[in-house]
Amino acid sequence: MSSAAAAAPAERRSPRPVRASTLRRLERASGDVAAAGVAAMAQRLPWFTRLTAEQRSGVLLVTQTGAANFVSWVRDPDATPRLTAEAFRSAPQDLARRVTLRQTVELVRIAIAVFEESIPPLGADEAERDALEHAVLRFGREVAFSAATVYASAAEARGAWDARLEALVVDAVVRGEAEETLLSRASALGWDTTAEATVLVGDPPAEEPPDPLHAVRRVAHRAGATVLLGTHGARVVMIAGPGAPLDDLSASFGPGAVVTGPTVSGLTDAHRSATRALAGHRAVRAWPGAPRPVTADALLPERVLAGDAEAVEQLRREVAAPLREAGAELAVTVECYLDVAGVLEAAARRLFVHPNTVRYRLRRVVEVTGLHPGDARGALALRLALSLDRLHDDAAPARP
Repeated sequence: MSSAAAAAPAERRSPRPVRASTLRRLERASGDVAAAGVAAMAQRLPWFTRLTAEQRSGVLLVTQTGAANFVSWVRDPDATPRLTAEAFRSAPQDLARRVTLRQTVELVRIAIAVFEESIPPLGADEAERDALEHAVLRFGREVAFSAATVYASAAEARGAWDARLEALVVDAVVRGEAEETLLSRASALGWDTTAEATVLVGDPPAEEPPDPLHAVRRVAHRAGATVLLGTHGARVVMIAGPGAPLDDLSASFGPGAVVTGPTVSGLTDAHRSATRALAGHRAVRAWPGAPRPVTADALLPERVLAGDAEAVEQLRREVAAPLREAGAELAVTVECYLDVAGVLEAAARRLFVHPNTVRYRLRRVVEVTGLHPGDARGALALRLALSLDRLHDDAAPARP
């Protein structure tokens, strides 16, 4: 034997064979050892006693399987310990949902401690007791790896299922599907369906990992935001929960514009936010200088030019109609002001009023619509809204 092999740790070498009589003692004692382990768990872990009888019997079944597999492994020292995922799957499925990974580690630690106390004394002599002690240590390591493998597999399966469910929720929001289906799926993901929601639409990150949403999800997690992610064609659709930092979240998308829909009162209204955000993203290239993120409502003129019928109605409803209701002189003043390129005195001469009257009316326009004719974007939206209103309404105010 080489010196390197002689220096190998004892737990990495196969345990020494034990006598057949010792193996029979181990087999007879395995049930008692498993029962002693479960009793120790009940004594040391307060939460263990709160498990149902079926769940506690599941723990006993796993422990008994471990004890039996240990005896089989001692009989064949060169074989890999067989307490693998199959041993954990022998327990009821409810047990895996009830017992966390941290709690499983506590159970394994106590079971191995009982094994260390109970099994080595069954050896016929000092050499066998030493071999059994080292066997328990190595077997305990294999048990820990097996438990970690089971929980890792469960986590991967759960993550894959959640990702599919999340994609279905986002798709349902985009399509405006039935409320019951949407709410049940979102609730399964732990989403508060009554909380405010805002939809963001943008391009995926330029450097895509295997999961194109991974980078976006990571940024959202760091920002402490609750989000749902999905794709719609080549676009990434994000539903952000209340209080989400939209500027930080927009940085997680790829290069290009990020459009936000209006914040709505709950997930059932998120279809409205998604519809506007998607329409805005289709039209945003018409405004190269758009901020990031940009609201869908700020893109109303571009959406109208792109053929968005909802944007036409929104401009008429939120801009043209309030101007009409506030008095015909406001709409006339706006158009005159725009016709003279924003020269206040020229507009006053055309309207046969004092310049201060024009100033007052323009302030009223801002109060009524939130848009100022002296601003380039405001002028575009106001001009378009009034033009659309004239095309669709014969009662629009006449020009002087």
